[in-house]
Amino acid sequence: MATAKSKKGVSTEDKLRALYNLQLIDSRIDTIRTVRGELPFEVQDLEDETEGLATRLEKLEADKKSLETDVSDKKNSITESKALIKKYKEQQNNVRNNREFESLSKELEFQDLEIKLSEKRIKEFQAQIESKKEVIDSTREELEGRKKDLDIKKKELDEIVSETQKEEEALLKKSEDAAKKIDERLIKAYKRIRNGSKNGLAVVPIDREASAGSYIKIPPQRQLDVAARMKIIVDEHSGRILVDKELADEETEKMEALFKKLSK
Repeated sequence: MATAKSKKGVSTEDKLRALYNLQLIDSRIDTIRTVRGELPFEVQDLEDETEGLATRLEKLEADKKSLETDVSDKKNSITESKALIKKYKEQQNNVRNNREFESLSKELEFQDLEIKLSEKRIKEFQAQIESKKEVIDSTREELEGRKKDLDIKKKELDEIVSETQKEEEALLKKSEDAAKKIDERLIKAYKRIRNGSKNGLAVVPIDREASAGSYIKIPPQRQLDVAARMKIIVDEHSGRILVDKELADEETEKMEALFKKLSK
């Protein structure tokens, strides 16, 4: 990778130090976000689950109320049928012929069947109500459990965010400031390499004759070129920008002191 045109008075070594500092800052930000881990997603999942259970409970309650209304309607129907039976029996005592008597008998039979059918339906509705009550109780219990879990997870997330938010904001500002000191072409290359890396590493030191995290040895001459700090060198295997271990240790020590200060 050819060296981009220098910003006035900025040496290649200074660029390498700036790039490695930027990497350390961005890696620190990554670590902070990793500490939060899956908590934001867990909170979201619990919120969705809680909302779903609340909606289900509301529907179950509405179904139970509807069944209770059905029971009430059937009881009213029985009361009406009994009133009609009383009326028809009284009328039978005053009939003038067999035809009227038979007609009233059929009405009495019909109302008796209506009562039996209503009683049957009441039993069915009451059985459904009892079943609904059981499901409502278990759903309410599950909902309360999820609400408690959600409160715990929210508290955990709030604590982590409150502990790290200030540091993260300060680091993001440091990252922006560090990027401004580096040539635009190098920044674009850094971001491209970082975005393509699973662990977000774009600038790495040579460790045990290989780029950090790799087991493929770098040729001795290449190692010497990196140590000379005369040009920007990319590892042909990992695709990452290389710095020598001494430079990395020096900058890591400086940045660790900064991180310690920001985390207070």
